[in-house]
Amino acid sequence: MSYSALVDHFQQLHHLQHLGAICGWDQATMMPAGGNDARGQALSTLAVLCHQQLQNPRLADWFAAAGQESLSPQQGASLAEMKRAWRDATLLPAELVRQLSLAGSRCEHAWRSLRPANDWAGFLPLFEEVLNLSRQAAQARGEALGLSPYDSMIEKYEPGMHTKELDLLFGEMKTWLPGLIQQVQEKQRGEPLIAPLGPFATDKQRALGLEVMALLGFDFNHGRLDISAHPFCGGVSEDVRITTRYDERDVTQALMGIIHETGHARYEQGLPGQWRGLPVGQARSMGVHESQSLFFEMQLGRHPAFLKRLAPLMERHFGAQPAFAPDNLARLYTRVKPGLIRVDADEITYPAHIMLRYEIERDLINGQLAAKDLPERWDQLMQGYLGLSTKGDYRNGCLQDIHWTDGSFGYFPSYTLGAIYAAQQAAAITRQLGPLGSLITQDPDAIFHWLEGHIWQQASLLDTHRLLEQACGTPPNLDPFKSHLEQRYLA
Repeated sequence: MSYSALVDHFQQLHHLQHLGAICGWDQATMMPAGGNDARGQALSTLAVLCHQQLQNPRLADWFAAAGQESLSPQQGASLAEMKRAWRDATLLPAELVRQLSLAGSRCEHAWRSLRPANDWAGFLPLFEEVLNLSRQAAQARGEALGLSPYDSMIEKYEPGMHTKELDLLFGEMKTWLPGLIQQVQEKQRGEPLIAPLGPFATDKQRALGLEVMALLGFDFNHGRLDISAHPFCGGVSEDVRITTRYDERDVTQALMGIIHETGHARYEQGLPGQWRGLPVGQARSMGVHESQSLFFEMQLGRHPAFLKRLAPLMERHFGAQPAFAPDNLARLYTRVKPGLIRVDADEITYPAHIMLRYEIERDLINGQLAAKDLPERWDQLMQGYLGLSTKGDYRNGCLQDIHWTDGSFGYFPSYTLGAIYAAQQAAAITRQLGPLGSLITQDPDAIFHWLEGHIWQQASLLDTHRLLEQACGTPPNLDPFKSHLEQRYLA
């Protein structure tokens, strides 16, 4: 059967991608700096091999024949996802894929030292090369798919979502988000807040993080926790690698980072085993992936009921202090204060950071903004959205994120889409199972079972809109997110 031949072919591709994922994790966590050039060449070669696997001339015949075979609905969905992966791979020539992989590896590695040095001038030529190649890729993708260059990049991460819908969602958010930020800041101005007293040793923070990961159901037989400059979740479903970064002056940030990445990991570990190694068995989209990390961090991790469970764990690892009282932890983890750094942003100001990046990368890829003008545009939008300036502060401005260094344009909207999807899922769980706080206290496994059945095990069998409609009753919908923020921060 041609369908069976396709399954074998894509599982072989998965094995190559598995190696690439682990090599990429090692590059970000443990590889000595002197190994970067060789690793970049190796990963570039592997990227070309994967690309060639997807461009195998036999695939066209197999797809044509498989379309005539009697397939189950699930196999039909699997065939469609394989065709989508094949289509995407045939849009770009192998040489462009190789050049982009190599340029991205060089730019990302240099960023790790150039960002701390606030060296925009040193970063710019490397970034211009990545941007030029990314524009070529976006143009080729857009022409083939009948989309604008930037929409073709969004399609890589959030299939079916385009600027038309994003402009509506973000446009609506702009009508109430600035006012909400002001309201909450005024409300919180008189609330007492006790900062934790450190230092907090890294080894103790790690031990606490591992205990919380276990509480959240992380499977340590198929994953691990490490340190990197930028927290991420990598590896594959069978071997999930999550990372965080520690600050011995502050215990709160690394812990929530671990909870966030554990949400990503639980999704990966919960994907259906029977579809493993095939596109249909992978995460639906980056927005859905982010919805799981934000469900764990925002809907669960910052919920007063969860913080009540967390307080005694923090006391056991660091000793009792007033800052670890559950009510004070709740105030700490819901404090709203506009800041320069996206990954440190609170739940309410975070979407402003994403809308800023969305507008910039859209214009970069569509050719309406030059790389050299990026710092100025960043400062303009930061002042407009959050009243803050980044003039001359590239490290905390346009150099702060790793995403654009390897050409991951179109990725940023997924973060706020994830917050919207997570709020929809929390609202659905509340309707179907009862208040989230009661579930956290009495039966947290019920929450995980709901996610497993409605999100994780669905993998890519449904498109994002249908997945949300089936699980939550509506396609992407901003109302539950707005209600969640108002209830948490103003009620």
